[in-house]
Amino acid sequence: MSLAGLDAGILGPAFLAGLLVLATHVPLGMKVLERGIVFIDLAIAQIAGIGVIAADALGFEPQGWAVQVSALTAAALGALLLTWTEKRWPDIQEALIGVLFVIASCTGLLLLAGNPHGGEHLKDLLVGQILWVTVEQLTLAAATGFAVLMIWFAAGERLGRAGFYLLFALAVTQSVQLVGVYLVFASLIVPALATRNWQQFRLPAAWALGALAYLLGLALSAVFDLPSGAVVVLSMAALGLITSACVARRRKRWQ
Repeated sequence: MSLAGLDAGILGPAFLAGLLVLATHVPLGMKVLERGIVFIDLAIAQIAGIGVIAADALGFEPQGWAVQVSALTAAALGALLLTWTEKRWPDIQEALIGVLFVIASCTGLLLLAGNPHGGEHLKDLLVGQILWVTVEQLTLAAATGFAVLMIWFAAGERLGRAGFYLLFALAVTQSVQLVGVYLVFASLIVPALATRNWQQFRLPAAWALGALAYLLGLALSAVFDLPSGAVVVLSMAALGLITSACVARRRKRWQ
């Protein structure tokens, strides 16, 4: 345990990365819960990860545009596939999303099978390297997030099924490279789930919960020298449970 780990030069950019992910994932997460397709984030994130792994296997620069195009193309194809399956088999869409996640995960493992650094690449994909985000990554994430939010709040329901999936793919493609699959999923679902019974100010409350979780998780991981992504996920889950319990208790008093 050491307070020396609380370095604003490292934790500041990491916290900003978390805020950028939350900016788009919280409103999208509310829609995901409403539509009952919770595991879409995991599936699309894994598919985007295949694009990243494939680009790396072809020798492209890790943070270069080729990787971004590869990841976005893979995610967009996955989004279009889910658009088709939801139209064809809407009653089993959640199950199909789960199957797609497993297929994408196994495909990623096979692509990394011959890579001597495969285990490290897989860990980065799942847990992320939030403490080592670059200015270029943050800039691209900010531009992408701004575009996603503008389209979402301007069009909303008018996007339709295909539009929603493609917009979702765009948001996830960038965020999974910033913080990893686990944090992307937690950022999408936990704040939205914890505030599902709020009648007013739900979106600001969900954003605040996510931001506090990133702040607390990053601080705890620095002080105790623990993996940042895992600690942030657990902090978000704990704050989500506390929030849900407090809201439930308050509603019970009013009844």
